[in-house]
Amino acid sequence: MVQSISKLLGALLAVLLLYIVPAAQAAERQDDISGLHVYHSTVRFVDMVRTKGYITPTMYNDFMRELELTGNTYEVDLKHMHKKYVPEYADASKPDSFLGNYETVYDGYYSAQILPVLFPDNQQPNSDQTRRYTLMAGDYFTVRLRNTNRTPADLYESWLLGGTNSGRSAVTASYGGMVLNEDY
Repeated sequence: MVQSISKLLGALLAVLLLYIVPAAQAAERQDDISGLHVYHSTVRFVDMVRTKGYITPTMYNDFMRELELTGNTYEVDLKHMHKKYVPEYADASKPDSFLGNYETVYDGYYSAQILPVLFPDNQQPNSDQTRRYTLMAGDYFTVRLRNTNRTPADLYESWLLGGTNSGRSAVTASYGGMVLNEDY
């Protein structure tokens, strides 16, 4: 009886080591490859926006299609920090109290403000100028994203570790920088 249990345990261990562990490692490698693809796509998109100074619906859709090639779904956060100069006054109600200094401040615009410009409720073609989100030189543009689905590596990890879920995203990317140009 003890001998048959040990043989069964040995067979289960062999299956685990020969099939399950390599499959889990292959799934982790796939997440790594997806992460590299997503990062390079993000860098390419952000650098294009920083160089051109605008986002078009076509640029955004091409970026989203590149992300879809990984087989994952993503939550994409766009962030535009618009640079502006605000004059400093000793008393804000008196225009003649100007101190001669300007403070640099940034107004933040996020996906909730950017996407309605790219995809309004009207039937304008993608090439229409009103569907172009423009930025100015000196502004900052950043894209952060993370996958929202559970990847095969997540499933293997939770199965092998007894159902624990780390809650972390397997594929993430973040990239941004200063807008360098304004092409219109």
